Amino acid sequence: MPVNERMLVPHFAVERLAFHSDPPAAAPSGWVLVRGGEVFCDGGGSPLLRSLPDGLDPSNAIPLGALDGAPLYALRAEVVPPGLTPQRLRDLFGRVDEESLAVAGRAVQLVHFDGTTRFCGRCGEPAVWKEGEVAKVCPRCGGVVYPTLTPAVIVLVRRGREVLFVRSPRFPPGRFSLIAGFVEPGETLEHAAAREVAEETGVSITHLRYAGSQPWPFPHSLMAGFFAEYAGGEVRPDGVEVEEARWCSPDALPDLPGRMSIAWALIQRHLREDDPSE
Repeated sequence: MPVNERMLVPHFAVERLAFHSDPPAAAPSGWVLVRGGEVFCDGGGSPLLRSLPDGLDPSNAIPLGALDGAPLYALRAEVVPPGLTPQRLRDLFGRVDEESLAVAGRAVQLVHFDGTTRFCGRCGEPAVWKEGEVAKVCPRCGGVVYPTLTPAVIVLVRRGREVLFVRSPRFPPGRFSLIAGFVEPGETLEHAAAREVAEETGVSITHLRYAGSQPWPFPHSLMAGFFAEYAGGEVRPDGVEVEEARWCSPDALPDLPGRMSIAWALIQRHLREDDPSE
């Protein structure tokens, strides 16, 4: 079975949303209202609203695509309309279906992009949405900017059945996760994975194997997951990104990251399979 088919389904990843389709003109529109990292949900808990609440101006709507033939739009909203409830994106996990969660994540990312690109970075002119593309363009100098997508790697390093877990100073007390970090300019994903492991723990790796990816809308990352084998070195936390690192066997696991994360998926696959590379 191909590797990516054995990964757990990555949350926040749209499957049915058509990004650039031309939906029928008569199809009813759906809406996602965004305030920072929150979306406003209806009485049933869904972030996908069937109509735009009264009093909101749709002129700044951002097209998200079409879901089952119906166009969807995101809109920044600072005031909560009657009958709706603000919910953090993370809190929707397990409470709405996967596609709704993914669409909400896309909406949060694009509203964030809109708010951080109000002006051209070259000449300072107010930027506008580029017709036919998910991009902003400067009407004065013609500069075009696309939504930020920040690649990151996360690596499950194993030594036999043991896994190398790390603890960040930013984690809740007792929480451990896998080694992760952002890809630097000029790097491949493979180089970034080996570098992050070495920098944060002092360990070298071998037999790096791609396992899957996950959009991570906090605010705009794309996580690429890998398995790797321990090649050598003594575990030495860097004291900055990692304050503690330890090898853990399957029967002595620490407090793990949340179920919505690719870290959880990698760990669970390791626990299920004798050899993640097969």
